[in-house]
Amino acid sequence: MSIKRARELRKNATVPERAMWRLLKPFRDEGFHFRRQVPIGRYYADFVCHGKNLVIEVDGDSHGIGGGLKRDEIRTEFLQGEGYDVLRFTNFEVMNNPEGVFASVEEILE
Repeated sequence: MSIKRARELRKNATVPERAMWRLLKPFRDEGFHFRRQVPIGRYYADFVCHGKNLVIEVDGDSHGIGGGLKRDEIRTEFLQGEGYDVLRFTNFEVMNNPEGVFASVEEILE
């Protein structure tokens, strides 16, 4: 896991990842420190709030086909084993239901 790779991932964020970052801004303004593309074990978590042990993943289309679901399940189990709660949203949810995504994050942070 390299810091260089994490920087590349942040620099080349997808449109839904950038939208999620904007959705998280009010929480960041309230003191919840979120970071992007954080190395945890062999994975890079899309968004992490260490203070709440929360990982938020934004999943593209490839996550729902082929072995994507199984890989996500293994990844989630690993992150939970590291002490994190994991919230997963699809790109579609982030782009088309930002209010619902925001409400889900807010509920977890309360």
